Amino acid sequence: MIKAKIVGAGGYGGVGITELLLKHPEVEIGCLVSLSDTGRKMSDVFPHLRGFCDDVIVSPDDPKTKEHYDVVFFSTPDGVGMQAAEAELANGAKVIDYSGDFRFGSAERYAEYANFIGLDSAHKAPALLTETVYGLPELHDIDASQRIVGNPGCFAVSCILGLAPAINAGVIDAKSIICDCKTGVSGAGKKPNAAFHYPNRYDNMNAYKLAGHQHVVEVEQELGLLGNDDVQITFTAQVVPVCRGIMSSLYATLNGQKADEIIEMYREFNKNNAFIRIQDAQTPASIADVRGTNYCSLTVDVDERNNRLRIISHIDNLMKGQAGNALQNMNLMFGLDSGMGLAFPGQYP
Repeated sequence: MIKAKIVGAGGYGGVGITELLLKHPEVEIGCLVSLSDTGRKMSDVFPHLRGFCDDVIVSPDDPKTKEHYDVVFFSTPDGVGMQAAEAELANGAKVIDYSGDFRFGSAERYAEYANFIGLDSAHKAPALLTETVYGLPELHDIDASQRIVGNPGCFAVSCILGLAPAINAGVIDAKSIICDCKTGVSGAGKKPNAAFHYPNRYDNMNAYKLAGHQHVVEVEQELGLLGNDDVQITFTAQVVPVCRGIMSSLYATLNGQKADEIIEMYREFNKNNAFIRIQDAQTPASIADVRGTNYCSLTVDVDERNNRLRIISHIDNLMKGQAGNALQNMNLMFGLDSGMGLAFPGQYP
């Protein structure tokens, strides 16, 4: 059995991967770590886990954290994983980090990201950046040789998967891309915040981080690599009064292709990507279709009157945008089927 440690177990990302690992046939949870809720059972913090995960959450300096684990999930903010990853790797673990610490393959690229969002531009473990891979399995080969993966940001997943086939085929103007993205309130995390207090969120919506969202850098990086050209996007993040889910409306100027050509191209590009679902504009789609799942639903359409590609991308921000994608990466890093522990539908209604 694969023995797992979850750092940041008390947050949404931590409980999300806990829920998934409890159902995984090849994994056992060995250690739950958090700065908050230390000394409490996981099932006291999250009562729905009672009888399923009654392990006690320990602090980062607890001796239990120093034991050997096969995989360590860092469900932590920027700056945490980069300071702890070397020790985990030296102890024989594979590392999957949820933050931006290992999404970039060089210190220079990381510095660009850090400067963009106002962080210290010096990476604390720059030597590891040559080992890391951007953890989107639909674009990158991840296998048992991989020791460390930077799990993508949730908005980035929805945008990259929605635009990758078009960029790869060179059918759109890479400077014309608009990403109009809406997320549920859970995207802000578990920590209480006045801006996300119920009276401020109910029956309300707003755009935020218009000066620069942290996921823009990785979207432009990944699409640029795929198209062998610089990509610049106009990105607008908005929060809407739902719990979980992302809907990204993606637009770009086409080179004259028709809808049936584009749909066929998207299906061909994703023919081996089990978690990508392609449909045309006549097929109803919503975040309810992917809620609680690792699937990405892509509605592919062409506004022929304006010669514009239109993609509507739906994901669950806490699954394909976080814990589900992390488990998909873990499966590949241990030579397992990528869908193990993930191939289930959502709930209806």
